[in-house]
Amino acid sequence: MSELLPPERTLRVCRAASRLCAQRGWTAVPEVPLPNGRRMDLLALDGDGGFTAIEVKSCARDFQTDNKWWEYRDWCDRLYFAVDLDFPQELIPEDVGLIVADDGEAAILRHPAEHKLAPARRRALLLRYARLAAGRLQMLADPAGAAEMRAALRVE
Repeated sequence: MSELLPPERTLRVCRAASRLCAQRGWTAVPEVPLPNGRRMDLLALDGDGGFTAIEVKSCARDFQTDNKWWEYRDWCDRLYFAVDLDFPQELIPEDVGLIVADDGEAAILRHPAEHKLAPARRRALLLRYARLAAGRLQMLADPAGAAEMRAALRVE
């Protein structure tokens, strides 16, 4: 996979991690904006209402230049990094989970330490997650209506 450009690697790892979530019964939403201005690559909701954040890294440089990943812990119960087979796994901190992807499949190699969300934050995150997912479904169901709405909101 090393011959792929970083955006292609990121997309492949993200897709494989999303499939892993589905296999585990988690529902993953990509690119979730957070109140702190950050954006999670994947935020998955499990059957018990727990949130798992998955940060996708395309290469060692991507990880080493990311000085914000630790801020995601405030917005999830569990934090994983998802990487491909070429990624130097020793860079990932021990208390963060590790998912490795290859050829459309992914596996959890290490589970993270849990950082349980406070009830008020869990509720706020659940509402954000639900509204984002529902809004994206609406855009798929009615692209023309979504475009009209975006145009109307820009005018106001």
